Amino acid sequence: MPEGHLIHYLANRINAELRPGPVTVTSPQGRFLASATQLDQHEISHAEAFGKHLFIDFAAPGPEHIVYIHLGLIGKLTFETADADWGQIRLHIARGEVAANLRGPQWCRLISETEFAQALAKIGEDPIREDADPNKVWAKVSKSKRSIGSLLMDQKRFAGVGNIYRAEVLFRQGISPTRPGHNLTRMEFDAIWEDLVQLMRAGVITARIDTVRPSHTPAAMGREPRKDDHGGEVYVYRRAGAACHVCNTPVAVTQAEGRNLFWCPNCQAN
Repeated sequence: MPEGHLIHYLANRINAELRPGPVTVTSPQGRFLASATQLDQHEISHAEAFGKHLFIDFAAPGPEHIVYIHLGLIGKLTFETADADWGQIRLHIARGEVAANLRGPQWCRLISETEFAQALAKIGEDPIREDADPNKVWAKVSKSKRSIGSLLMDQKRFAGVGNIYRAEVLFRQGISPTRPGHNLTRMEFDAIWEDLVQLMRAGVITARIDTVRPSHTPAAMGREPRKDDHGGEVYVYRRAGAACHVCNTPVAVTQAEGRNLFWCPNCQAN
């Protein structure tokens, strides 16, 4: 599932490439046809992301004018030429020769401002957003018996953080993923939050996840670059059994929140 940095990247591209001016909105697959017809030839006011949720606000008549997208596990929103027609396109938004095509989302809905507010109420604080309030997250984490490895995947707390950022930020901070939230100090929590802000905002620019410090890049260590569908240079994610870049201990893996959780037993002993 795409993590929050990619959703912000997509929102930025929509704002940059599909505005200003009216856009062509269709649903070649047909499942969003009625809503697409309502939006066709209207302008996009703005697109924005909250965690893993994308909202595209149209300057269209009627109470329902916001397209609400969640990509889920297999969904993709790709920028292509306006005449691209491969696959099952749920939503097609084109301006000139450029189009954003949505395929296989978990959902794509047309909602009102009231429904938008209701959706936001269910989403936690997004480290990428300037209006995020980490104090609200700390208030919940500091009282929780759940492990920090579990809490970081809770979208009602850390919006946009996924399996990669979870594993990598805990490694970078030397914190065991099994530590209960209420056992973290405020200083440790603040370090996790600030690291997420730095890493995830960088990911918005590059549309990939890179978490290794300069001293651990392939060039600095004389090692081969990472080869993985997710791209980016990481410390522990999908490196089970491989030597830790810092201490050479084999990277461990277990299940947490239904996903593989990777960590270094030595670097993250606390």
